[in-house]
Amino acid sequence: MDADDLRGVPLLEGLDESQLAELAARGTEVAVQPGTVVFREGEHAEHWWLLLDGAIELCRRVGNEDVQVAKMDVAGRWAGGFRAWDEQGVYLATGRGAVPSRLLSVPAVELRALLDEWFPFGGHLVRGLYHTARTIESTARQRSALVTLGTLAAGLAHELNNPASAATRAVDVLSDACTAMFSSLGRLADVDVSGERLAALDALRRELDPKRADPDPLARADAEETVAAWLAGHRISAEWVLARALVGAGADAAWCERVAAALPASALEPALGWVAGTLAATTALGEVKESTRRISELVSAVRSYSQMDRASLQRIDVRDGLESTLVMLGHKLRRGVTVVREYGDDVPDIEAYPGELNQVWTNLVDNAVDAMDGTGTLRVATRRDGDGAVVEIVDSGPGLPPQVAERAFEAFFTTKEVGQGTGLGLDIARRIIVERHGGRIELDPTPGSTTFRVHLPPRPAR
Repeated sequence: MDADDLRGVPLLEGLDESQLAELAARGTEVAVQPGTVVFREGEHAEHWWLLLDGAIELCRRVGNEDVQVAKMDVAGRWAGGFRAWDEQGVYLATGRGAVPSRLLSVPAVELRALLDEWFPFGGHLVRGLYHTARTIESTARQRSALVTLGTLAAGLAHELNNPASAATRAVDVLSDACTAMFSSLGRLADVDVSGERLAALDALRRELDPKRADPDPLARADAEETVAAWLAGHRISAEWVLARALVGAGADAAWCERVAAALPASALEPALGWVAGTLAATTALGEVKESTRRISELVSAVRSYSQMDRASLQRIDVRDGLESTLVMLGHKLRRGVTVVREYGDDVPDIEAYPGELNQVWTNLVDNAVDAMDGTGTLRVATRRDGDGAVVEIVDSGPGLPPQVAERAFEAFFTTKEVGQGTGLGLDIARRIIVERHGGRIELDPTPGSTTFRVHLPPRPAR
């Protein structure tokens, strides 16, 4: 390779003939065929690679698969060589030939020597900038990750706490109900109730159902008073406890009279105690079932949200990611936010990176709730857009001022205090939609409402 091969490369404009010749002399031309690995992610960046022609795919390992994150496809683009400035510098991705290509490979030590010779002050600046940026970025990413993780973990803990606490209370009730039920059965055995009478009692028990209880609290209170008076008139102790359990399942004084007619007087109190125990046990079991079902749904939503054990690129229904995001942020939505879902029936499935889209939905929903100060209406809508899909996140907040709306997608721009939000700015959300999916994201601020509209194509741009 000689200076003629490097002349015309945009990156090298400004170098004179002798400098081009020296760079060519210190490097080696490398021909790369499609599929050939040029350098690997995580290995020390011992060489600087300058693309002369062709294309190199840059891939990173995510989970169990390689994901393309960028492509060197214009002469003058480069990768690696970081050990010229940092002893711990490694390749940030794996470079693999996409088409027949040519590259200039320059050892990092040679690159540093050339920079020190040609641009000594610039070399010092680059090394200082690299070290400072590395330190700041590492600290910022760690802090951002902790804040995001803490926010989501706190929300998930809040969501799990309610059904878990309900299940715990129901188990305690179930334990007491079983104890009372077994005690009543023992007392029934002591009065020698026949099998026919027990069968009649069980038939009367099956007529009761907690779902049949009068929902009107005043009507239930009157019914409990009537049944308690009936129980007291028949010398049955704990009449108010029994009355509450029986009326809660639809019993009345007439039903109690039928029980009294089916059993001897000595068996009436343990019989009603047994019925009340079975009702309490059934209700408690229902609460345990509902609570554990809710916990299972939350765990399933978390798995869907995090995309654990799934390929990064999938064919998805965008509603699934929106729903799992609403579950993850449920603790923020329950305190005065009304969620209105307007999902189109004809929205097609698309190919996308659902884990990344979930980050976008989290950011947009979180911003919307904050804009409404925790109270208002959040509209989540989907509709068809040709072969693709459109997602809209709309809040009923005061709207964005024009000066804020103009800068909304700028890197590092935020209106939130330190420690607030999800740690994912709108600039990153825009890049996920535009660069990773080939779509677009629009902001439509109006007084009394803000709309974020995300257009997603049927498949990411290759």
